[in-house]
Amino acid sequence: MSILYDERVDGPLPRVDKPALLAELHAQIPDMEVLHNQEDLNPYECDGLSAYRTTPLLVVLPECLQQVQRLLQICHQRGVPVVARGAGTGLSGGALPLEQGVLLVLARLNKILDIDPGRRSARVQPGVRNLAISQAAAPYGLYYAPDPSSQIACSIGGNVAENAGGVHCLKYGLTVHNLFKLEVLTASGEHLTLGSDALDAPGFDLLALFTGSEGMLGIVTEVTVKLLPKPQVAKVLLASFDSVEKAGRAVGDIIAAGIIPGGLEMMDNLAIRAAEDFIHAGYPVEAEAILLCELDGVEADVQDECERVRAVLQQAGASQVRLARDEAERVKFWAGRKNAFPAVGRISPDYYCMDGTIPRRELPGVLKGIAELSAEYGLRVANVFHAGDGNMHPLILFDANQPGELGRAEAIGGRILELCVKVGGSITGEHGVGLEKINQMCSQFNSDELTLFHAVKAAFDPHCLLNPGKNIPTLHRCAEFGAMHVHHGRLPFPELERF
Repeated sequence: MSILYDERVDGPLPRVDKPALLAELHAQIPDMEVLHNQEDLNPYECDGLSAYRTTPLLVVLPECLQQVQRLLQICHQRGVPVVARGAGTGLSGGALPLEQGVLLVLARLNKILDIDPGRRSARVQPGVRNLAISQAAAPYGLYYAPDPSSQIACSIGGNVAENAGGVHCLKYGLTVHNLFKLEVLTASGEHLTLGSDALDAPGFDLLALFTGSEGMLGIVTEVTVKLLPKPQVAKVLLASFDSVEKAGRAVGDIIAAGIIPGGLEMMDNLAIRAAEDFIHAGYPVEAEAILLCELDGVEADVQDECERVRAVLQQAGASQVRLARDEAERVKFWAGRKNAFPAVGRISPDYYCMDGTIPRRELPGVLKGIAELSAEYGLRVANVFHAGDGNMHPLILFDANQPGELGRAEAIGGRILELCVKVGGSITGEHGVGLEKINQMCSQFNSDELTLFHAVKAAFDPHCLLNPGKNIPTLHRCAEFGAMHVHHGRLPFPELERF
């Protein structure tokens, strides 16, 4: 049991002899760049969740598989923790470095190794940008479907680590649904192949287990992704509503009508105004909420589905339904949605992006609950949703320069996630748990489930050297979290009943 409940992950890690480790890395891997001076380490102190910062002991930037493998072998022999990082666009502190650990940056492993139009697949290194895969596949009439809003910058290795989705995941699935095979290295540097070039592989589905494991089970060194033919035509409907509750109900109505859109996104008024001021997408700034519904396929089917969706939206109470006039306007509609996060950053000094998932039927009630929490904590919340699959991204606006506001933002964020669990949802949809949501894991899972998660971790990484302290809380941590909630009269979260 000492492996399962190694309290190092909740407290300070053993100190590492930095000069000795640095000397061995220079001797054993002389052609690998190693950053060790304070000014060189500072840019790597956080991922996209900048509220949490730690300066790593060392940063290594390998350029080939052999360097990664030798690094892992050295760190394993010395008992030095390793945190993998791609482009650093993660939003849950999953790539937050360790003060007594090595940050393994895979950004230089950025080659597209092969595109096979016949098999509709691409073989790429982990540092390849998400969007670059579709750009490389475009001459063959193919593309890579998962499209996170950060796709211009985020790397495929990070997408695998977090099981990223995007605005089109309702129809085309998450990262896990678009993979053939992974090449990975374990904590000790052992090479594993997960999945296969075929549609299925014998044995346990370790490919699915590894996808979304947040760098805790191994290091991705190569990814074989599925490519899809570009749809013949794609059209987007923009529907305006005078209440977020009506828009939320319309989402369920569309799915209930047997229609699976390519994308189904929702934004509330605060997000609409921010995006319109930033992108000038043509959004109706007076609307309390809008839905963007994209339908793709062959011309005849898309035309028919557009009319069906228009009727559903009007029946649900839409005050206006507009079809994008042409491809340029369709792209503009999506540009507004995909730039909602930076747009909100223009109207607030800081914002805290949450990532919960709920059953679609609960959307109206959860939106009402978020509004009540916003009023209770005195912080504005802009709501942006992958509405079709129930993945919410409430953006909590605050000013870190004002004493107490960051703490209030974290508190309301935790309450929103607990609300998601209460209605049958999850604390994350695509951003991962990382360090940010580790306390809320204690709300989502019981002690037996957490013990099983630790056992899986131990099977791959028995010495807890890969990304320790993230994703899975120890039972000791959950006991402290529970005691805190009892102290505040909040177990088993009775105030969520009103939602």
